[in-house]
Amino acid sequence: MRNRAVGYPVLMDSLIAAAARALAAGDALGTLKRVALRDDPPALALRGIAMAQLGEHPRARELLRRAARGFGAHEELARARCVVAEAEVALAMRDLGGSPRALAAAAATLEARADRANALQARLIAVRRLLLLGRLDEASAALSRLDARGLPPALAAVAELAAAELALRSLRTRPARDGLDRAQRAADRARVPALLAEVAEARAALDRPAARRLIEGYEHALRLDEVAALLASGALVVDACRRGLRAGTTWLPLARRPVLFALARQLAEGWPGDVDRHALIACAFNTRRPDETHRARLRVEIGRLRALIKGLASIEATERGFLLRPHDGHAVVVLVPPIDGDQASLVALLSDGAAWSTSALALALGASQRTVQRALVALETAGTVRSIGHARSRRWLSPPLTGFTTILLLPSALPPG
Repeated sequence: MRNRAVGYPVLMDSLIAAAARALAAGDALGTLKRVALRDDPPALALRGIAMAQLGEHPRARELLRRAARGFGAHEELARARCVVAEAEVALAMRDLGGSPRALAAAAATLEARADRANALQARLIAVRRLLLLGRLDEASAALSRLDARGLPPALAAVAELAAAELALRSLRTRPARDGLDRAQRAADRARVPALLAEVAEARAALDRPAARRLIEGYEHALRLDEVAALLASGALVVDACRRGLRAGTTWLPLARRPVLFALARQLAEGWPGDVDRHALIACAFNTRRPDETHRARLRVEIGRLRALIKGLASIEATERGFLLRPHDGHAVVVLVPPIDGDQASLVALLSDGAAWSTSALALALGASQRTVQRALVALETAGTVRSIGHARSRRWLSPPLTGFTTILLLPSALPPG
C-alpha cells in the first residue's frame, strides 16, 4: 500500500507532463485523452487549453477559471498561467472589453518567477488585442519592448506574426514580408498546423488586391505594395478606405465629416474636369430635387472644404459647377475599398472567421453599440452576416472574404504619417 501511495502521484504527474507535451505539439485530442477524467487544477488548466485549441471557447474559459480558483495561495505561478490562457481565449472570442490589468499583473508575476516564455505570451496577447482595436502606436511601443530571442519556435512565430501585422496595417510591405519570412521559418520548426495556416494566410494577403484605384474614369486593382507606392507618389489621393485626403506625408481625416468627404470624392472622380452642381448636391445631400436652399448649402460646404484642403489643392467655381485643382500639377486619384458599402469596415472585421460581440465591434470601430447594431441588422437582412446565440451571448459571423485582402478597411489600418 505504501509503495502504491508513493507511485500514484508520480503516475499522475507523468500524465500531466505527457498531456502538456501533446498540447505544445498542437495535439489537443491527445491531451484530452490523458486528462479528460481528472478535475485537479493542473488537469483542468490543460483541458481548458485543449478545448480552446478545438474552438470550444466558452467551455475552455469555464475550465480555466475553475483551474485558477483551484490553485492555492502558494501557487501564484500556476494561477498567473491560467490568467494568461484565459486572456488568449478571450482574444479568440473577440471579448475585448475587459481590463488589461489582470493580464499585465500575470505577466509581471511570470517574469518575476523566471517563466520567460509565458510572460512573453502574455505580452503578445496584449499586443494582439491592441492590433485588433487599431491602436497601432501602442502596439508598436509594446512590441519594441519584447525580446523573442531564444524562445520556443511557436512563440517566436507568433511574435513575428504580430510584427508583420503591424507593418501591414501601416503599409510597410517590405518589413512585413521580412517578418513573415521569419515567421514561416519559426512555424516550420514548430510544426503546429494552425500556426502554419495563419502564416500562409498572412503571406497570401500581400499578393491579393487590397483596393481599387479610380483615375479619369478607369479602375485598377492594387496590391498593398502598389497602394503604398501610390501614397508615396505625391498624388492627391482621396482615400475612401480610411475616408480622408492624403498627399505625400500630409493626411486630412474626414471620417467624421461625411458631407465634405462626399464632395471631395465627387470632385476627385470628375477630375480633370469639373463636376455639375446638381451632381454634387445629389451626392452630398442625398436629394434628387435640389432647391435654392440646397444650392446655398452647397456653397457653404464647398467653402469649408476649400479652406480645409488649401494646402493640398484649390477648388475653383466654373459655369457648370466646381473643379478640383491640386497644387504642383499632381494627379488626383480616388482609392476605394475592394468591397462596396458603408459597412465595409464592419464586414472586414467579421471576415476574420471569429465570432464577434456587438460591444467588441463597437470598441474596435470606435462607434456606439446602437450604430453597430443597426448596421449588423441591415447586413443580416442582406445575408452578408449571421448571428448565433441570444442576448448577451449573441455573436456575429461572416464568411471569409476570398480573392482580396481587407487590411485597408481595418481600424487604423492606414494611420497618418
